[in-house]
Amino acid sequence: MATRRNGDGSARSNGRPRATPAKAVILAGGRGTRLAPYTSILPKPLMPIGERAILEIVVEQLAEHGFKDITFCVGHLSHLIRAVFDSRSMLEAKITYFQEEEALGTAGPLPLVEGLDETFLAMNGDVLTTLDYRALVSHHRRTRNVLTIATHPRTVKIDYGVLHLEGVDLRSGLVQAYEEKPEIESLVSMGVYVLEPRALDYIPRGSYFDIPDLVNILLSEGEKVGAHTYDGLWFDIGRKDDYEQAVEAWDGAAQRLERTLA
Repeated sequence: MATRRNGDGSARSNGRPRATPAKAVILAGGRGTRLAPYTSILPKPLMPIGERAILEIVVEQLAEHGFKDITFCVGHLSHLIRAVFDSRSMLEAKITYFQEEEALGTAGPLPLVEGLDETFLAMNGDVLTTLDYRALVSHHRRTRNVLTIATHPRTVKIDYGVLHLEGVDLRSGLVQAYEEKPEIESLVSMGVYVLEPRALDYIPRGSYFDIPDLVNILLSEGEKVGAHTYDGLWFDIGRKDDYEQAVEAWDGAAQRLERTLA
């Protein structure tokens, strides 16, 4: 698809202006306990994928999608994150920091970040995906949600035989069916969200508060919460299995590129 430029340099597609990218907030303040002991010396967003840290890849992806104003919400080992990005002189995005003096959860820092007066994107700092962030924001604006959650189909295998019982007494009910190690597919949050500024009014300032808490309050208040399902590449680096798969996928892509250039 041909891309042209408006008079102000913004991109157009087929003669129509593309939506202005939102400000992005990357939540990078968690302790990464699921990846211990690695995260006792390295913050989770700086875990290496190939020759770069996860957070470097994420910032590059956001910049390629037009997000030029990015805030890191940092806490645990934040001086290491600052050291990495303060030494980058060729970054295509402006990086600012919000320092969490105490853990505030995945939603708690947002009301304290300056400049979130328009539609904005918020995401966990340990997410590696090929999701089109610009398309996610466009979907959010088109559907007029107050909050849009990027979701991914995930299959969970239960390693036990599952009994389906008759009645409500699970201790002595009659068995209706038996499933050996069933697989259950559900849509799960990718840890990537688009929000309208008014969503911040529902988040208590200075208190620990997570995105699920925000979603439940928005729903109870009759606000519109939507989902944007993506079935492409997505890794939750906070899980050891996902991290190992992401490293393998990255190495595989690099090897294919080398063969192509040879």
